[in-house]
Amino acid sequence: MKMKAAVMTEVNKPLVIQEMELDEPKSNEVLVKILATAVCHSDLNGLEDDTAPLPMILGHEACGIVVKTGSNVKTCKEGDKVVLSWDPACGTCPYCRTGKTHLCESAFGPMFGGTLLDDTSRLHTSTGGNAYHYSLLSTFAEYTVVPEMSCVPVPEEIPAAQACMIGCGVATGYGAAVKAAKVEPGSSVAVFGLGGVGTNAIQGAKLAGASIIIACDIKDKNLEKAKKYGATHTINTIKEDAPARIAEICEGIGSDFAIDCTGNTMVGAMAYSSIRKGGTAVVIGAYPGDGKLTLPAGGFHRTAKVLRGSFYGDVNPFDDFPKIAQMYLDGRYDLDSLIIDRIKLEDINIAFDAFHDPDGNNMGRYIIEFD
Repeated sequence: MKMKAAVMTEVNKPLVIQEMELDEPKSNEVLVKILATAVCHSDLNGLEDDTAPLPMILGHEACGIVVKTGSNVKTCKEGDKVVLSWDPACGTCPYCRTGKTHLCESAFGPMFGGTLLDDTSRLHTSTGGNAYHYSLLSTFAEYTVVPEMSCVPVPEEIPAAQACMIGCGVATGYGAAVKAAKVEPGSSVAVFGLGGVGTNAIQGAKLAGASIIIACDIKDKNLEKAKKYGATHTINTIKEDAPARIAEICEGIGSDFAIDCTGNTMVGAMAYSSIRKGGTAVVIGAYPGDGKLTLPAGGFHRTAKVLRGSFYGDVNPFDDFPKIAQMYLDGRYDLDSLIIDRIKLEDINIAFDAFHDPDGNNMGRYIIEFD
């Protein structure tokens, strides 16, 4: 079928609106009509990746309607409203069998190769040449074909613009607090980095019942906005000694939990230094491949601290996406204010340009809506 898409034709250049060809779904795949898709910082990372096969259709936070299913598909049916997951689990590996679907490795080879799970593409240029998938989803298009396990049904009542954000930043931040850190009622939490993930880590900590939530960032306006999501205290990490200030706020001994959403190893060390004995620091931001995380070794065994990574916030999409959607519908989770602006596909480069604005809003998402 023919469709319109925003296509990456060159590294670090504006996306180009083109007509593309999309094949039919295979037996374990689903054809989805995209209703809304968000522009995430990870899409910018994709645009700047000089190893990416081209041309490629970026995009990985989306909500859509199932149009057609392959013959073996069992998780969804035609007409279902779905949020797409970029980390489909195989269901049979040792991680999946023990409920740790976020650690499944089956998708990563195809993902890095720009294909679907069978190492082939459903995307083609208008002249018949191959085009490539991004994160198995490629949602900057009117339609997409995705693996069955990427399609998570959500309540019909949730608007698509709000629902699409659940697929990445919202679930990752929420999961970092609720699933990975396992924040407890009455506890104290410090969240470092107030982008789309950090904002939702604050919301997750609030839902988990934390009594002290400390937002840490380098932008004062982000810190002010964090209060409406549940932050009780704020720290500008350039202007203040964050570990010392957190200790002062938290009984003189540090927070119970810290969540690093920055991707900066220096901040990761800061987060570890901010927790008390027996506390847990969770790293959700992706550190550079050659990065080094340096921690104090003296007395390490006496602190009983836990430092752990978390991928996708430890969420299970089929459990957690519908749960977050229902919390939104019940008025318990704020997705509305995360929408920076609603734009058309033709205006997508506005969203990418905004990432380079030092005064821009990085706590939410530009949402592309389709007619």
